[in-house]
Amino acid sequence: MKRTSFAPLLERFFSDRLMRQRQVSPHTISSYRDTFRLLLLFAKKHLGKQPSRLVFEEIDAPLVVAFLHDLETTRKISARSRNLRLTAIRSFFHYAAYEEPAHAARIQRVLAIPSKKYPRKLVDFLERSEIDALLAAADLQTWYGRRDHLLMFLAVQTGLRLSELTGLRLQDLHIGTGAHVRCLGKGRKERCTPLTKQALAVLKGWMKDRAHDSEWIFTTAQGSRLSGDAVQGLLAKYQRLASDACPSLKKKRVTPHVLRHTFAMELLQAGVDRSVIGLWLGHESIETTHIYLQANLAIKEQILAKTTQRDAVWRPFKAEDRLLSFLKNL
Repeated sequence: MKRTSFAPLLERFFSDRLMRQRQVSPHTISSYRDTFRLLLLFAKKHLGKQPSRLVFEEIDAPLVVAFLHDLETTRKISARSRNLRLTAIRSFFHYAAYEEPAHAARIQRVLAIPSKKYPRKLVDFLERSEIDALLAAADLQTWYGRRDHLLMFLAVQTGLRLSELTGLRLQDLHIGTGAHVRCLGKGRKERCTPLTKQALAVLKGWMKDRAHDSEWIFTTAQGSRLSGDAVQGLLAKYQRLASDACPSLKKKRVTPHVLRHTFAMELLQAGVDRSVIGLWLGHESIETTHIYLQANLAIKEQILAKTTQRDAVWRPFKAEDRLLSFLKNL
């Protein structure tokens, strides 16, 4: 059987399959790129060949398993991150199954590599007092403080993802009747998120305060789009500042996704149906929204209160008379 060069197949996977046919997001491209870069460097080390000279037959199941194990032991990545790397490799081998059907058996062995189970933690979220302390930490007398206050306020009022927040443009705002923001979310799904009166008022004030005529809502002082790393940094800063007024924040993780979880939990506690919350957040499946039910202790306590007889008196068990039991079972 003629040996298949690995490099052209991988190049077609990225340029033809991912970019042209599926039109995946730049985030997916970068994630898959990093996975294969690490895999090729691992193969170079263990096979002693330059990546461009590898043949498809050499990237087999034992090599992939060894690569995943090396990531966990050497790079100390989590099981979840390991599974994400495996997802990228599986996607390539699904493509290879159509391009190289003669290697079906070899491909199936790679596709059969199982994902690793890992403990699923409850979602982190903030209480109302913690949200208020975080928002109050921003200095509204400065341009940076007003920008950061709006960003955090909008995050807990809309539940937008980090990329959706930093990607908001002027054309995405509708501040008339039925005020909302339009965003292109995960999976290239477009959705509209309504704005509360408070969020709309803060947003209108910021529109008059922007330092540059930029298309982006959240910018640096130079007018460029605010990066995700910058948002992570400013949240860490305000967490430290707010911890003096609200000590419980010292034990919490405050990230853009925690603010998104906080918004979802407030909707859930207000009695909003899970399916509505899922649509609002742009979830692919309602099962994703189920994580908020698991983390919501207040709802569990309400259910327990309805089922528990608080005034019940405990009595020791006493077996029924044998003859009476016989008659009852006739």
